[in-house]
Amino acid sequence: MLSVDVFSPEGLFGFPHCSLRVTSVYLLHTNRLPYHSIPPECLFSFLYYPHLVLGDFNLHHLLADPCGSQSEREFIISARYLDFAFDIPYHLLNTPGVYPRFLFDTISRPSVLDLAFANTALSPLVCSWDTPLPSTGSDHVLCVITLKPPALMLPPPTPHWALLDRYAVGEALDAFTTLPCPAGPTPNSLSRWFDISSTRLTSLLTSHALSKRLCPYSKPWWSPRLSSLRREYHKFAKIFRLDPSPLNRSNVKSSRRTYFKAIATAKKIHWSDFLSSATPHSFWAAKRFAFGRPPQRFPDLPGASDLAEVAETLLHHLFPPKPPPSPLLRLIRHEDYTPLTSEAISRALSKSSNTTAPGPEYIPYSVWKSVNRLKPCLLPSLLDPLLAHGFHPPSLKKALGIVLDKSGKPSYDSPSSFRVIVLLRTLSKILERVVTSRLSAQATTCSLIHPLLCGSLPGRSTADATLVLPHHVESFHRLR
Repeated sequence: MLSVDVFSPEGLFGFPHCSLRVTSVYLLHTNRLPYHSIPPECLFSFLYYPHLVLGDFNLHHLLADPCGSQSEREFIISARYLDFAFDIPYHLLNTPGVYPRFLFDTISRPSVLDLAFANTALSPLVCSWDTPLPSTGSDHVLCVITLKPPALMLPPPTPHWALLDRYAVGEALDAFTTLPCPAGPTPNSLSRWFDISSTRLTSLLTSHALSKRLCPYSKPWWSPRLSSLRREYHKFAKIFRLDPSPLNRSNVKSSRRTYFKAIATAKKIHWSDFLSSATPHSFWAAKRFAFGRPPQRFPDLPGASDLAEVAETLLHHLFPPKPPPSPLLRLIRHEDYTPLTSEAISRALSKSSNTTAPGPEYIPYSVWKSVNRLKPCLLPSLLDPLLAHGFHPPSLKKALGIVLDKSGKPSYDSPSSFRVIVLLRTLSKILERVVTSRLSAQATTCSLIHPLLCGSLPGRSTADATLVLPHHVESFHRLR
């Protein structure tokens, strides 16, 4: 048995998993249980990242070879491996009836000894399993497994910030210190310093928050009772496969009926609890759950055959490329710069809604409000060097793009039939609000804003515009 781990820090196949494990096995016959050289417990294990197990198992099973014949001993041996894999669960990738082994004599029929299994994290990426390549001179032909990102990917588990341990976070923030900013920084050094410091802070916050789902397939209505009923149902199903007697058939039917009835009851109770505790903010979520979402129109753009080409076409249309700015060799700190204070951060956060969708780091404004309240000097020490040098790092310009179709379009084969909602990092929005408030104050001081302008200015609102209008009307009548 040989295992190879493939690692990519940016994720694999568009998924957040950074690792892929491929295990190649060759099982030899023995005279002792499990009658093979490697037990199934060593081959299949629960891994949260993708795992592919393949090789010559020397097993005959009807799932891989439905037209084959096997003895009772072969069935017991192969069922032990496959049942253990299915319970974890792993999925058999072999196409039933496709033979990867051909003996050189003309008497023996082809067989299936080469098996491939994928765990739950890898199975959505499996596109096909086939034997399209010619023979290499061996009695085994080459098997080709094609992996590619699915057209519809489930979102990764996100932190449940409402259950954040505030006390533990406060203690961790007390011990947290920002790295010193480099003196006379270049754009690259200042950007690297900010990325390291912000990553340390976001990792600290994420580590103290529970996940909303343990995996993309987790359900909020699941309970330990359902897990026990599921194990009981699969236990009776395994016994029935080994001994298809009337008693075992009755046990399978009874356990299956109890299991699926408990699932329906759990869903009904969860839905009733959700409706009873519904708020005005969750009204549209309840409507979406009750009536379902309208079918999404996937961009069918000419010349774009896969997801990468579709994304590239939409990016070029919605965000046309611009010539890069001239590079800065050295950043200069402004002499008349006013240091950033925690009060300015608090004012910027007070105008931010807790229900605003966060960006790539999945940290909402409510968490930054708690951080600024628990340790007021932390966010200013992180954002002050950026303002002092007039620099906006590239990491704060990264965003999540949600592509939505425009309703009422005659066709959806053009990028103009879609629009995008850009979700920036909340740290970037906080910095933008601070800059906006300083520019607004400076413009007011220098009389750069018209005195009758009332929109988006502090201390002015629609009521002021309503009072100004009758004044102008009366002044016009007096002049006549």
